[in-house]
Amino acid sequence: MSDTSRNQPRSLGALFGEVKALGALAQAAERHADLATQVRAVLGEPLGSWVSACNLRSDGTLIMTATSPERAARLRFEAETVLQACRRQFPAASRVKVRVGTNQTATTGTG
Repeated sequence: MSDTSRNQPRSLGALFGEVKALGALAQAAERHADLATQVRAVLGEPLGSWVSACNLRSDGTLIMTATSPERAARLRFEAETVLQACRRQFPAASRVKVRVGTNQTATTGTG
């Protein structure tokens, strides 16, 4: 958005559209955080602290982002346990993929 367009009057519809988009973004972030919290709880320590983020794709794929390749390999062994536990709150979950994050650290410890 240019500096001149910021100073121009905008319709209420445009303003509410921006608020709605921000609300949807906030809800998506909250769902991701809830999912990551649930996954970490299922895994316990230290495995849970190795998960830096989670996402549930529209095709049912649960993506767990691990803090290192070694930890990702270990987390893959827990995929079925995580999937079964997550289906209670996220019934669309149908499979798990573990990815390695870049420059990410877990939010619940360094284990």
